[in-house]
Amino acid sequence: MLGCVRIATVRQMAEVITAEDADGRSYVRRAMNRLAELGLSETNGKAGRHPIWNLTPAGQKALADGNELPSRPKAGTGAKAVKAGFGPHGVAVTDMILAYGGRKHLTDWQVEVNHAIKETGLSLNTDAVLALPTKTSEVRLFELDNGTMSQARLAREVWDYERYAGHRVWEGARGTIGNTFPFWQRHRYTRSQTFPRLHVVLAGKEERLLDNRLKALADDVKGIAVGVWVNTLPWLQRGEPWYEIGVDDPYRRRERYPEPAGR
Repeated sequence: MLGCVRIATVRQMAEVITAEDADGRSYVRRAMNRLAELGLSETNGKAGRHPIWNLTPAGQKALADGNELPSRPKAGTGAKAVKAGFGPHGVAVTDMILAYGGRKHLTDWQVEVNHAIKETGLSLNTDAVLALPTKTSEVRLFELDNGTMSQARLAREVWDYERYAGHRVWEGARGTIGNTFPFWQRHRYTRSQTFPRLHVVLAGKEERLLDNRLKALADDVKGIAVGVWVNTLPWLQRGEPWYEIGVDDPYRRRERYPEPAGR
């Protein structure tokens, strides 16, 4: 689990590896302490009173050597994020993954996935990406707001996904007419037919305030040309439905963003 989500508490790990009607926290706590003695796991901070666990570089290497997960050579252990004070956010991201059914397809998740376009300077760090093993390589993007950023900044981050989706690249031999293609489809999600849907999950505040934040975000991104669904973490954990606040529209994106010049 830690190889996929990077950081988690004993409660979260017990939720994954024990039966739904059982409390396996004591078992997990003993197991993590044993792994720590072997130098494979460690704690670098807390979420409330609960230690946050992550693998050490040796733990990651042992996991990779065992071929338990797809190779992720650039993935960090999560220790730096916890030491920098982002532990509670990372724990909330793990809760979001578990609430979305992460227990069923845990190895198909990646966290802190960078989406960058060098030519424009745009760089996004998506909190979590779910790549389901289907014929069409279905991908879903997830952003979690833990109530620490302003409403305006949250809206800008969502609009950045439209800017990322709207960027096109020119392809063709020198001296030919060539053609333009979406950057993401050529260089990132090459098997996807549509731009991945963005899921925004709101957390870190009372449910009443989260409801207000959801409504404000819907107003702030009105007219966006990528698929955006929003929910709150408490509602997601109760299995309540998502709200669609943005619709994928590649034709409108193409009108909004300039075509790259040919060579």
